[in-house]
Amino acid sequence: MKLRADPGLYSGRVPGDYITIEVNGREADQAAVSLLEHEGWGHFTAMQVRGGRARGLGLHLSRLEAAHHEVYGRMLSGQEVRARIRHALGGRPDASVRVYGYWAGLIVTVREPQDMPHRPHSMTAVQFQRPLARLKHVGSWGQGRFREAALAAGFDEGLLMDETGRIAEGTITNVGFWRDGMVIWPDAPKLAGITMLLLRRQLTAAGIGQAEEQVRVQDLASYDGMILCNSRGWAPVSRVDDLVVPQDEAFTGVIAAAIESCPWEEI
Repeated sequence: MKLRADPGLYSGRVPGDYITIEVNGREADQAAVSLLEHEGWGHFTAMQVRGGRARGLGLHLSRLEAAHHEVYGRMLSGQEVRARIRHALGGRPDASVRVYGYWAGLIVTVREPQDMPHRPHSMTAVQFQRPLARLKHVGSWGQGRFREAALAAGFDEGLLMDETGRIAEGTITNVGFWRDGMVIWPDAPKLAGITMLLLRRQLTAAGIGQAEEQVRVQDLASYDGMILCNSRGWAPVSRVDDLVVPQDEAFTGVIAAAIESCPWEEI
């Protein structure tokens, strides 16, 4: 099924964007579209495809396989997922792709490619923790609500924290920090985002020090830089609410080099 994006389809839509939806390799019917719009249980992964390749494809497949087994107790073949993606792409070299795992099978959506604007981003801190944060699951009402509220208030993204101010992640991003030449990742329940995993792997290969520590909103002034990242890319964070976050060129240079060194895998 090919249809123009509408407010109910899924978050992050672009008005006027055409979306291709297939279920188990066949064009979706209206029932499947309704499932995608309204079903509150399921898991997914999102990736950017360029030239028929994606960064971290193996990690995406592993995520889907593990989540499908945890959520439904069923096995999911990575080769099947790749075949479904290729079929949905239909020879299209560049796209934004999402693969949803549901009890009835796989849903693959294909839309125009998207890249994160590479400019300083702003965030606003909110008290919320995603349920089963380790899973990239659908149907988290609070997560979407706080993201929409952040955007409406003029911020680029919401920053999720617990009641003590301990930071976990953004509403649709991971966050990382820079201090004393080391990259710090929050030690809190969060999604192990594919871009974050790729960064960690490439930073390790480059000999850049990394650590997981508890990071609290009230202590952000003690850090020398901050980034956010997701499937669309990464960007520096320049402000959290009223706090101005330093822009350390050494940090952004390290992150940029790590991303550029990530290999692209054929789908």
